[in-house]
Amino acid sequence: MKKGTILFFSVLLLLNYNAAAAQFSKAGTASAQFLKIGIGARAMAMGGAYGALADDASALYWNPAGIALADKPEFCGSYTEWFADITHQFVGVVLPVSHYGVIGISAVFLSMDDMEITTIEEPRGTGEYFSAHDLSIGLSYARMITDRFSIGFTGKYISQAIYNETATGLGIDIGTRLITDFHGLVIAMNFSNIGNKMQLSGRDLLCGYDLNPNSSSNLYTDAYLNTESWALPTNFKVSICMDIIGEGAAFFSSANHNLVLGIDGNHPTDGPERASIGLEYQWRQLVVLRSGYKINYSDETVALGIGLKQKWGGKVFTFDYAYLPFNQLNDVQMFSISYRL
Repeated sequence: MKKGTILFFSVLLLLNYNAAAAQFSKAGTASAQFLKIGIGARAMAMGGAYGALADDASALYWNPAGIALADKPEFCGSYTEWFADITHQFVGVVLPVSHYGVIGISAVFLSMDDMEITTIEEPRGTGEYFSAHDLSIGLSYARMITDRFSIGFTGKYISQAIYNETATGLGIDIGTRLITDFHGLVIAMNFSNIGNKMQLSGRDLLCGYDLNPNSSSNLYTDAYLNTESWALPTNFKVSICMDIIGEGAAFFSSANHNLVLGIDGNHPTDGPERASIGLEYQWRQLVVLRSGYKINYSDETVALGIGLKQKWGGKVFTFDYAYLPFNQLNDVQMFSISYRL
């Protein structure tokens, strides 16, 4: 009874967000916004309610403490057709290192079609094109501190580029994960994107400056336009997940059916508090159906997805698909695969 009461109030705390408490909008106050785009169709189909559930290679993004459970090498990759001809890709590899823990390597890449340069004199285009892309490369380490508690870290290099200008930065993620004996309840916490500010620089910012505009004989001096620096989109997340139906400690016992509930609460530095609720139903560990609901997101509410899992002699191959409808923008589709040796 006591544990049930604690769980009840934990859920209330995660969902009790007061939008009226935000006196001003913090949107647009952070750099590297691509870091906020979730990866993996499994997680995204659950609305991103995945911080406590993450125990595969996609945990390199969601919560590095989750990879501590890996006892075999694993690969994960995802591809997202984002709106406005933008593509978002992720690849991650997890490698157990004996009793020393688990290491992981990951990369996130966002790109878009080249755009034609326009000027005041040539508003229809000059015939020249420019590109824009973002990149993050991470190195992770995690280990089990006890048989129930794990901790993980990720250090990452972050780069953004548009035309001839680039901005770079360094960031870290810190995550923890606790497995309880109450119906498979897992409690997780994660700080993401803690790091330095990013500032664009490049040759297009070179300009001429007249030190004495009152004189007609002086020459222009080379100068650089100074761009604003912006912090990374730091986020603090508290997550729980629980086995509702399944074997072992689940609320309702079943050998062929599994149902997992996930809840995430997010406190970002550049936006309002948000929450996600997700469900994952699995039949005979072969076919998986998922759905998620997002709370206090500006243009997202519902997420849906499906997964297929196949085992070959101890090796596991998984294919996942997520459909993310947006209220104003184009709907998004995400595909991901994972392979565990």
